[in-house]
Amino acid sequence: MMSLLGPAEIRILADKLDLRPTKKLGQNFVIDGGTVRRIVRVADLAPDDVVIEVGPGLGSLTLALLPAAAHVVAVEIDPVLAGQLPVTVAGRGLSDRLTVVNADAMKVTLDDLGGHTPTALVANLPYNVAVPVVLHLLQTLPSLRKGLVMVQLEVADRLAAAPGSKVYGVPSVKAAWYADVRRAGPVGRTVFWPVPNVDSGLVSLIRRDPPETTASRQEVFAVVDAAFAQRRKTLRAALSSWAGSAAQAEQALRAAGVDPSARGEQLDVTAFARIAEHKP
Repeated sequence: MMSLLGPAEIRILADKLDLRPTKKLGQNFVIDGGTVRRIVRVADLAPDDVVIEVGPGLGSLTLALLPAAAHVVAVEIDPVLAGQLPVTVAGRGLSDRLTVVNADAMKVTLDDLGGHTPTALVANLPYNVAVPVVLHLLQTLPSLRKGLVMVQLEVADRLAAAPGSKVYGVPSVKAAWYADVRRAGPVGRTVFWPVPNVDSGLVSLIRRDPPETTASRQEVFAVVDAAFAQRRKTLRAALSSWAGSAAQAEQALRAAGVDPSARGEQLDVTAFARIAEHKP
């Protein structure tokens, strides 16, 4: 079994690199072996899976992923951490299964991944960029069939929220365009260093086809953005600028079979796609 990084080794590595975890990069490193093993178990990886890991940091999760997958492509924005990760892995074997990409995950494309085609996303995501990173990767990497991400609990709730929920919003609808999204369990604060002042949660993503629609993804997302920009307003009012006027918004909504007095939080992604098809 691959030996994992414990709290003492994490601190030794951090000292060696003169690393001060920054809020700007959302750096909270997992120091608990049980937690990374649980993440790998819940991710349900197959031996032929190619994993993309975002923000590997010092390598806690990377070391647990390597024996479970065919290959791990670790995308790390911090050049010091990106340089250290192959060294950490080299001391434990399985270096041939690791590719480190020093890049911003919000801009990374398939061409940046060293010829590897990821099938699974498994990551402890920096809190401040979790939603845009997930949406960007689902959009740019159609090969991703599944994912398991650890995010701030509030973000986990938002991503997995169903229509009608108080926290259902833009992230919920856009994630649902790509995948079946579910909560996959809570994570306590003490498994991290430094200890964050928020709880975390796991989110499972299983790729599915987007709704059948003649509207493009961009057109559907434009309706979603407009509907939630003023979430207290009825859709007739919220979509007036999108449609050109409140009357045209009402016309589009009725054509799509949606009550103009409804609010965005009541609609699923398929309903937003129908509205997009009827833009004046």
